[in-house]
Amino acid sequence: MAKTKTKEAKLDTEHTTLIDGAFTVDKASWGTWRSYDAQGKELVTSLTEESCINSTRFYLKSLQEGFSDTALHEGTVGGKL
Repeated sequence: MAKTKTKEAKLDTEHTTLIDGAFTVDKASWGTWRSYDAQGKELVTSLTEESCINSTRFYLKSLQEGFSDTALHEGTVGGKL
């Protein structure tokens, strides 16, 4: 079995403000935004800071409350081509 790598960043807690007391975001050198939990584990990567914050909040809430098993989108296309 292959080992999975988890990305972790060392957070400078003296100069880092946690959003909602749970995570922080930073801008990568290539322009994307990444979020990290309080221990420095990478959580979400997004194209904008706002979407990174919103997606991270959704992700952390889902971890706490459990992910929904309901399908939001149907993966089949009806009809004849």
